[in-house]
Amino acid sequence: MSTPNGAAPELRTTRLTLRRPAETDVDAILAIHADPATCAHNPSDALTDRAEAEALYGRWNDQWERHGYGYWTVRARSSEGVLGFCGVKPMDLHGRDVLNLFYRFAAEAWGHGYATEAATAVAAWAARHVPDLPLIARVRPANAASQRVAVKAGLTRAEHLDGPGYDGFDWIYTAAPTG
Repeated sequence: MSTPNGAAPELRTTRLTLRRPAETDVDAILAIHADPATCAHNPSDALTDRAEAEALYGRWNDQWERHGYGYWTVRARSSEGVLGFCGVKPMDLHGRDVLNLFYRFAAEAWGHGYATEAATAVAAWAARHVPDLPLIARVRPANAASQRVAVKAGLTRAEHLDGPGYDGFDWIYTAAPTG
């Protein structure tokens, strides 16, 4: 999963650069995850202090160390400010190993297509580099914006996989047919 020199892959799109999170991203992790708007559909993801953001960064970093992939920090190529985070993590869905596609962006970045652009790049990367794990996205039924991102990133609703999630009922979108 990593590049030959052991560095994490960097993804580039027309407007975005996606890089493995660094400790310097902890403030952005906190800012985005402490905003009630960004966690409205996933309240268990909300953070309240820097220690929680550091712990979340630690979990993300551990995943990179174990798997060679994870969540990327998303920035506009024209600036250094963090727009959000997007990536994949392995998880279990109804007894099957899958990759969950995650995207969370600062509220001020909403409505510009950044989440779709990042999610599309991550989905393409996962299809090339982790083809043995089906890609899914877990989306709350009321989160129409996230549903649109999943569909535009190439995923299709798989109602037969819907079920309880951490913060309520999840609609499941898949990049390929899943059990």
